[in-house]
Amino acid sequence: MGLQAPDIDITAEPRALKRALGEYRTPSLARSVVELMVTVIPFAALWLLMWGTLSAGYWLGLLLAVPAAGLLVRLFMIQHDCSHGAFFPSRGANDWVGRAIGVLTLTPHDLWRHSHAIHHASSGNLDRPRLGGIETLTVREFRDLPRRKQLQYRLYRHPLVLFGLGPAYLFLLDHRLPVGFMRAGWMPWLSTMSTNAAIVLLVVTMIWLVGVIPFLLVQLPITLLASSIGVWLFYVQHQFEDTLWEHDADWTFHEAALHGSSHYDLPPPLRWFTANIGIHHVHHLCSRIPFYRLPEVLRDHPELGNIGRLTLRKSLESVRLRLWDEESRRLIPFAEANTTATNRAH
Repeated sequence: MGLQAPDIDITAEPRALKRALGEYRTPSLARSVVELMVTVIPFAALWLLMWGTLSAGYWLGLLLAVPAAGLLVRLFMIQHDCSHGAFFPSRGANDWVGRAIGVLTLTPHDLWRHSHAIHHASSGNLDRPRLGGIETLTVREFRDLPRRKQLQYRLYRHPLVLFGLGPAYLFLLDHRLPVGFMRAGWMPWLSTMSTNAAIVLLVVTMIWLVGVIPFLLVQLPITLLASSIGVWLFYVQHQFEDTLWEHDADWTFHEAALHGSSHYDLPPPLRWFTANIGIHHVHHLCSRIPFYRLPEVLRDHPELGNIGRLTLRKSLESVRLRLWDEESRRLIPFAEANTTATNRAH
């Protein structure tokens, strides 16, 4: 039975909405197992099909890499749910399935769970460390940087770096050491090194079975494409014109969750491959809701569908938005920041 709460003003009372969303937090073990199987089995089948068709022409393998990458993204989203304790009723099942998937996604599960929790606790706060997301400067912060640092930030925010070189570096290299947590105790090291060891074991086994070159020809395009898609999804969830950023004195978790996260309204096939992560404002407000129950929230609270809504076409425009303007309270491109500065000077 759906939740009926007509007395809740979802815009003015996000705290009340968060309490009401508690009904959706209970995962179904059977549904979770099915969702896992319909992702893992096709992924393995496509991997083998890519390998089997290498002799028929590499173009066919590259075509198959697209749905295979989509399934790897879906596996990452299942791992993401596991990190929130949302996918299975059992904490142990969430942890161990998350760790196993982390070998395929090249993401140390326990370390990522920790950094992602920091992201949820501080998203949209201008005065806290901006972990687990895309580095975003305010107009003032950018202007205060020396010229060299400004050029570095411009390079970092360039689409070829942000969605091309950056994701490859992040998943292939950066995740191999607990960067940013080097002195945070044993957990980051245990999570990272145990994942690395499992990755090495899996890679050596696959190379022994299919050979070095065939393994690289199959796995590299899947990994590179999936990592770029994953970074794009994390980008667009908080990088849109009317997102919300506040300084610590005015920041609240509930407002930042509901109005600082997008509703990425994707076509149904893409919604399936991305495991409903586009319903990100609801996820940030109540991260314990399993991804397959997020559509129930929109069904029972249709008003939520229009908050932070981005279509696929509209989302592409967000690539040019690179600085948070504290005066107009929106993300703006570099060109607009420069025009504003010139106008103020006159």
